[in-house]
Amino acid sequence: MKLFSPITINGMTLKNRIVMSPMCMYSCVDQSGKVQDWHKIHYPARAVGQVGLIIVEASAVTAQGRISPQDLGIWSDEHITGLKELVGLVHGQGSKIAIQLAHAGRKAVLEGPIIAPSAIPFNDSSKTPEAMSLEQVRATQQAFVQAAQRAKAAGFDALELHGAHGYLINEFLSPLTNHRTDVYGGDRDNRYRFLREIIDGIRASWTGPLFVRISANEYHPEGNQIEDFIYFAEQMKSQGIDLIDCSSGSVVPASIHAYPGYQVPLAHTIKASAGIATGAVGMITTPEQAEEIISNDRADLVLLGRELLRDPYWPRTAAKQLNAELAAPKQYQRGW
Repeated sequence: MKLFSPITINGMTLKNRIVMSPMCMYSCVDQSGKVQDWHKIHYPARAVGQVGLIIVEASAVTAQGRISPQDLGIWSDEHITGLKELVGLVHGQGSKIAIQLAHAGRKAVLEGPIIAPSAIPFNDSSKTPEAMSLEQVRATQQAFVQAAQRAKAAGFDALELHGAHGYLINEFLSPLTNHRTDVYGGDRDNRYRFLREIIDGIRASWTGPLFVRISANEYHPEGNQIEDFIYFAEQMKSQGIDLIDCSSGSVVPASIHAYPGYQVPLAHTIKASAGIATGAVGMITTPEQAEEIISNDRADLVLLGRELLRDPYWPRTAAKQLNAELAAPKQYQRGW
């Protein structure tokens, strides 16, 4: 079964193609952004369950860039100790671990000012962000670079930039949210510039696997189309991005017809057209569905979110249903 075959991405070998998708846990109740006991239980449990790669939830590169006050953070060196412990716990159970670096932009729900490419609120009930000055643009880019350096110090195997779901990087990419008239707005090369410079900055010190999550369908006729995302993917590949994690939506309010595997064609199209590895995500729940995606070369990895919340040992469930070999942790051999 190809789902349980190893894959090597820029020197990182995963024992299978099953990935835990980053999902916000909103568990930093003290609002420090530091790793809590919850994280130390939640993520290693999926490693015990034999998930090949675990991607830690969106972790804010600035305090102002949190989605909520309870978000995990990586904006300070004080966060490294907890993250390093988390990495060690997951490695101890035989899985690889990545972290998603994020800035919420106009979708931050926080006290005080929030920032975005343009002063456009997400909806009628959202706070209006401040349009970023060039100084703020550069400071935020540097915050991503510094966060990557902290992730390296913590020992993460891979990094993912959150360029999806209407958060800051996505806001720069989309003409729906970026109405700037300077070098960071206008045509798609200018809208890509914010992300381009972040990638270049990170690649100056991080040589390991680097992923980008995108919203490859904006569900709006005036938004980016698939041709734009193929172009962006080609640019990312040329900059040394190793994999595009293909999600969709949440850039602007939209009605989305979601069904099992509804985002898989996006991953397939970008993989085939841009010649870059992709991850498929979104309502992937059954072992047969996951195997079909990998075996038909529609994506290189399958990312499971809520299904891994329901069943931390989903790889075991999948192996049983697909009659595949899956080694149990030695402590569980009698039960598995």
